[in-house]
Amino acid sequence: MKRIGLTIMLLVLFLSLPGLAQNKPDYSKIDMMIIKGDYQRVIDTCKQILVYDSLNAEISYKMGLAYQGFLSDDKSLECFVKAANISPDNNNYNFTVAKSFFNKGKIGLAKPILLKLCAADSMNWPYAYYLTGILMQEEKYDESIQIYYRFYRKDYFNYIFTDKIGFAYLKKGDSKDAISMFNRSLALNPKNTNALKNLAYLYAGTIGADTALQLLTKGIEIDPSDIDLYARRAAINYTIYNYKMALDDYLKILSTGDSSFFNLKRAGISFANNRHPGEAVEYLLKAYRKDSSDYEVSGNLARNYVLLKDPKKSVYYYRNVIKLLTPVGNQIGINYILLAEVLKSDNQYTEAINTYIKSQEFRTDNDVYMIIANLYDEKLNDTPKAIYYYELYLDKIKNSRNKHDKDYAESITKRIESLKNTNQTNKKSYSIQNAK
Repeated sequence: MKRIGLTIMLLVLFLSLPGLAQNKPDYSKIDMMIIKGDYQRVIDTCKQILVYDSLNAEISYKMGLAYQGFLSDDKSLECFVKAANISPDNNNYNFTVAKSFFNKGKIGLAKPILLKLCAADSMNWPYAYYLTGILMQEEKYDESIQIYYRFYRKDYFNYIFTDKIGFAYLKKGDSKDAISMFNRSLALNPKNTNALKNLAYLYAGTIGADTALQLLTKGIEIDPSDIDLYARRAAINYTIYNYKMALDDYLKILSTGDSSFFNLKRAGISFANNRHPGEAVEYLLKAYRKDSSDYEVSGNLARNYVLLKDPKKSVYYYRNVIKLLTPVGNQIGINYILLAEVLKSDNQYTEAINTYIKSQEFRTDNDVYMIIANLYDEKLNDTPKAIYYYELYLDKIKNSRNKHDKDYAESITKRIESLKNTNQTNKKSYSIQNAK
């Protein structure tokens, strides 16, 4: 082992002597090991060389490639960064570091490197590809479009650039220019299913679903193995209530082994809407086993068990729907009460009362009636309505299972009597004045 280490050291020294080695060291054997996938041997060899030549950027880079082959991203990045630091003017090393940062989601570290590379070589597509990828994530669509057009003008017949420009326009919200570029892309490559998908998406939101469906059907004819085309067509048909056509595509997707909750649910609902309760229950149960918290699945199961004359199971799933939706209703009711409190504090008493009443549609809170009574009594001076809500409050707490303060209830009763007496006196006074 010592002899091997000595041999490597002498080799490195020999190659480093200017008078003895005029040519660049030959690392072709290491390159062959990388090509053959012999990554561990590459790493071991590189480590031995770096012991005696720690500032060898090329060896650090090759070791990074070997670690990358092992899917050891952190170690490979460490090697690439070291190589780039040793040889800061080597664009290959810098670009590899930028790509590694990009793939790890560290676009803030990748971007300055890519900007520098693109500034040095503005027509290098790999550099621009990654830089525009970052700009698109940052929603800087105009900057991305400007870069894409730089390449498009040089290669007008390359549909890849028209796709990129079209997608940037799509993300920007410029449907007209996006459609124009995707149509140009299809003119260059009629079998470009990516352009067909994006055009279908745009047409579904503008011209109409029929055109979108025609484009997706054309895409399926071009590439029947592209399941994403079936998924897009199914989604549009489902949205426009064409459940029969949607069902065919969802069953096609499920036949490929994609038994996701979403596809099972939509297949089940499509069966239900095509009046096939047995098949509907079959797929909805599979969806329910994956996610029992979806109220649509439980609701459809309940309705289809009714059609199958199985009331016990129908009751079970209807109860589950109620259980799922009750917390939502309570939250809505609470927020109505909070809104009413704000309205009350802003002296918008009538609007506050209406909002308090609305809250009772979603949750029962007897105290709300007391608040309403107080508002009518103290703020709006509406005696009849104040009496009505005081009495309603007393009636509610009387029939409630919860215990209530009898002294407090007695004070409310006295207040009601006082209001009734005052109201009667006012009526008599009004009658006497009218008689005069």
